[in-house]
Amino acid sequence: MNYRTIGKSDLKVSEVGFGAWQAGHIGWGDDFSDRDIKEALSFAFDSGINYLDTAEMYGNGHSEEVIGEVLPSYEREKIVVATKVNPPHFTQDQVIRSAGRSIERMKCDYIDLYQLHWPDSGVPVHETAGALKTLVKDGLVRHVGVCNFNVPELKGLIEALGDIPVVSNQMRYNILQRDVENELYPFMKEQGIEMIAWSPIAKGLLSGKYSRDKLPDDDIRKRDSLFSPEVLGKLDPLFIALRRIAEAHEKTMTQIALNYLISKGAIVIPGIKRKDQMQENMGASGFRLSEPEIAEIDRLSKIN
Repeated sequence: MNYRTIGKSDLKVSEVGFGAWQAGHIGWGDDFSDRDIKEALSFAFDSGINYLDTAEMYGNGHSEEVIGEVLPSYEREKIVVATKVNPPHFTQDQVIRSAGRSIERMKCDYIDLYQLHWPDSGVPVHETAGALKTLVKDGLVRHVGVCNFNVPELKGLIEALGDIPVVSNQMRYNILQRDVENELYPFMKEQGIEMIAWSPIAKGLLSGKYSRDKLPDDDIRKRDSLFSPEVLGKLDPLFIALRRIAEAHEKTMTQIALNYLISKGAIVIPGIKRKDQMQENMGASGFRLSEPEIAEIDRLSKIN
């Protein structure tokens, strides 16, 4: 497993992390249990995955509670724990209370990377930044990041935080959804802000196991336009190329989809339900796609 440092921080993490949205269960179907999540999490930590990403809104805190049943069994300083505060909690007092509740649920003393889950124009950015500064000062949070922030929103928070850097921005980023590459990603690189990719295999679509004749039955993916027959009908040339590239590298389509982002400089946090998924995802580290391979994938993934 390869490791890298998150932006302007001292957090050295595995370039493949453990995404814990599914650990909250809500909307993700009934084909897995808390026991599956805990087994996958223990396997990840035992295998060198040291980066864990969750949020207070995942299952209304349930994801963090499941993590709290595993995390205390490991040396805390060896695990990088990232979680997120929900926009309804962006006021000064609520940010601080939310961080405390997340720490309590996960049974740890501090959060390594505390992220604003979505931008919120309803609360002045200086108020939210003030709370984050307090958390860092008090040692409850080590570093600050964001999710789903565009360039103007990043600039506003950077200014409001002053000496405290924004070390990362977590964005939806995968082979099929690359709008971040237009303006946002170049700005982030210029500012030393790490790209952390959520939905890096497009909620499983890029694994190759779904088609017009085989659709997921959970609520979250049923509502996603990527799984519409119209989109799925355009993906055959891309999937043929991904399978060929995967065979050349002796990898799976999932591993190629993840490595595509890693090769472009991102850290990936695919969502995990079971140990076998974590085991497969780990195989996305340790190699890099060639420039011609990346260019071919870029060309074939333009489906609009």
